[in-house]
Amino acid sequence: MAAREAPKVTISVIADLAGVSVPTVSRVINGRSDVAPQTRARVEELLTRHGYRRRPPSMRASSGLLDLVFNDLDSPWAVEIIRGVEDVAHASGVGTVVSAIHRRTSAAEQWLDGMRRRGTDGVIFVTSMVEPPLQDELRLLDIPVVVVDADGLPARDAPTIGATNWAGGLRATEYLIGLGHRRIGFIAGPPQLMCSRARMDGYRAALEAAGLSFDEKLVCPGDFYHETGFSGGVRLLGLAEPPTAIFASSDQMALGVYEAVRQRGLRVPDDISVVGFDDLPEVRWCSPPLTTVRQPLAEMGMLAARTVLRLAKGEKVESPRVELATELVIRDSATQAA
Repeated sequence: MAAREAPKVTISVIADLAGVSVPTVSRVINGRSDVAPQTRARVEELLTRHGYRRRPPSMRASSGLLDLVFNDLDSPWAVEIIRGVEDVAHASGVGTVVSAIHRRTSAAEQWLDGMRRRGTDGVIFVTSMVEPPLQDELRLLDIPVVVVDADGLPARDAPTIGATNWAGGLRATEYLIGLGHRRIGFIAGPPQLMCSRARMDGYRAALEAAGLSFDEKLVCPGDFYHETGFSGGVRLLGLAEPPTAIFASSDQMALGVYEAVRQRGLRVPDDISVVGFDDLPEVRWCSPPLTTVRQPLAEMGMLAARTVLRLAKGEKVESPRVELATELVIRDSATQAA
């Protein structure tokens, strides 16, 4: 009977045996100089003892590609991110590979297999949780990672790009309070997303600063898509004492609220004011044009692409966490409270 092949050792195993972090082992494997001599010697000895097979140097050559990975691609929000990444990639002579993994482990593994075969200079994850095994594999391949709008806690050692979501939520709510609204409904985004939680925290902070109590009956769950904006709008408008304004934490949900208002025989902003978040291109053409918080989506994509390309060249980035400013864009969907 043929001998069973010994399991392949991973850098996580080597890190545990050496009593160091996975990034330290990765730096030793890739010949980085920022490792203490004693640590390097201990890691090298363990790599040799366990028969760790290093990649040939040719695998570190530039592939001329960037990977842009989303959970889903069924949103104009994703299109704006893609536009920003592609602008920088094209100017740098680099191609862009766009993938959607749909929050499924099998899809993530399929993407990883394809990326191994063709190579990549760097990966940008958008609203994705980069699980530790995937992080370790990308370090093993010496592939830099940047995360846009991290899903939960950001990946270890991965720079993150976001927007000032708390400030945006605060400003939108302050604007409605300034118009005289005292019962302001809120439709939240997915609770696992840091950006969603920050927008809701900004909403609450504005209420508290104005001496208004936070009322859970005025808060509806959502997922950033039209359907939950519509269902949230229906529920809020059906309350015995409905709000006079609704802040939806995405533009798509705000447009869902528009439909709920229309089906009830009411009008925006005559009967209820509505504010969104994102400033997608379509909202300036809806009726009435939507007041919203502009999130610089294309700029976020551009910065993510510049950052990952710098990392691919071995350069350092100034800050591991960058937040681009949001801005309230006032149009015609909110007016003075009656």
